Amino acid sequence: MSSFNTNRALLLAALQDIQPQPLILNQPEQLKPYECDGLSAYRSVPLLVVLPETVEQVQAILKICQAQRVPVVARGAGTGLSGGALPHEQGVLLSLAKFNKILDINPERRTATVQPGVRNLSITQAVDHLGLYYAPDPSSQIACTIGGNVAENSGGVHCLKYGLTVHNILQIKIVTIDGELLTIGGHSLDSAGYDLLALLTGSEGLLGVIVEVTVKLLPKPERVQVLLAAFDDVIKAGAAVGAIISDGIIPAGLEMMDGFAIKAAEEFAHAGYPTDAAAILLCELDGTNAEVAEQLSRVHDILLHSEATEVRTAKDAQERATFWKGRKSAFPAVGRISPDYYCMDGTIPRKHLPKVLHAINQLSEQFGLAVANVFHAGDGNLHPLILFDANKTGELERAEAFGGKILELCVEVGGTITGEHGVGMEKINQMCVQFNSLELTQFHAVKAAFDPQGLLNPEKAVPTLHRCAEFGAMHVHHGQLSHPELERF
Repeated sequence: MSSFNTNRALLLAALQDIQPQPLILNQPEQLKPYECDGLSAYRSVPLLVVLPETVEQVQAILKICQAQRVPVVARGAGTGLSGGALPHEQGVLLSLAKFNKILDINPERRTATVQPGVRNLSITQAVDHLGLYYAPDPSSQIACTIGGNVAENSGGVHCLKYGLTVHNILQIKIVTIDGELLTIGGHSLDSAGYDLLALLTGSEGLLGVIVEVTVKLLPKPERVQVLLAAFDDVIKAGAAVGAIISDGIIPAGLEMMDGFAIKAAEEFAHAGYPTDAAAILLCELDGTNAEVAEQLSRVHDILLHSEATEVRTAKDAQERATFWKGRKSAFPAVGRISPDYYCMDGTIPRKHLPKVLHAINQLSEQFGLAVANVFHAGDGNLHPLILFDANKTGELERAEAFGGKILELCVEVGGTITGEHGVGMEKINQMCVQFNSLELTQFHAVKAAFDPQGLLNPEKAVPTLHRCAEFGAMHVHHGQLSHPELERF
């Protein structure tokens, strides 16, 4: 972060001309709370924090930063888990916390237009009386914001059937580094020209600052049922996932937790989970009454055929919510029993779920660190939680190395290094594993088209070729199972 040399006094004076003084934070005790996002292993105190209240203020701030060549990092709720909102020590942290209004709800078009600081869950709460809801539901939905969801292309437990953020938005407005306000997409299901909406979704703040989002709303289904299946072997649970999908059933959600995560979640949320199980699956089915009834019977049979030791169906909406509460509480639950944990995020083809779970267990023994597996099993999005103690010399480094190996395993079986948490600072070296030099050069070309000076969220997400050379010749070819943990398969 040494390529910028900001004149702090000059920058502060320029910002004070266009921004009310209380909305500029410049004292050490004011800046410290912004030093990291949800991945606290990476910390950096920003030079200044600004909290604009209008789009015009955002435009003016970015124009000043471009003129003075000051890096800018946009921040939502700070719940991200990849260091994507890590401040730049020579730059401005642009907080969108005050952009927290729902601007329009259109039940006829089934859309809602919101500012980026609106919490994910707030949209569903605002349209519940209309019989509508917003489908993407990250585990942090009570706190995470829509702007951050778009920047990271967040998912959630219902992404298997209803898609990620990119599948549930119609239009965004962004401000470019030179202060121009752009509208990307539209209110129709498709827009003419290049699919810039998909390009901006998941771009991690590298291309522009999101100031408005129009999301799709869905009608609440007639019936929802959740099954809980327990297994005495995590491999059997993984195989059951593939069996359900291969039977032509697309659940609204299909989640998996291993024994370690089950015990932690049960102690925290009291969801009624079987704590003697090696793994559980949560399968939610929704649709018409007849459709759900038919699928419920089929899934029940598949689970028993897959050697589930117990299959339960939630008897009412309250029990269904309790089942999900346990799953969505898994991260804080594990945090109660370990001084620290490192949450990974990789995605694999479903058919490789059993072998990758076995490999993760082998790596856990190799690195001497426990791991709790919690993930969106239906779409192969893994969230292994690596337990460690940062106060013990070398444990953080071991946890990071362990996490890197998990991501490399994902790539080797044809997957990716991220499903919804983004690359940020955390996975930037593994980008060198997944992508070759020509692909990385294209990423940099796209970045340069939007931000030629590299001021927006610099040195994140896309590594330089020089960095990849330093990281080493670690390109892993899809399908080449070179890790000893996978050899038996």
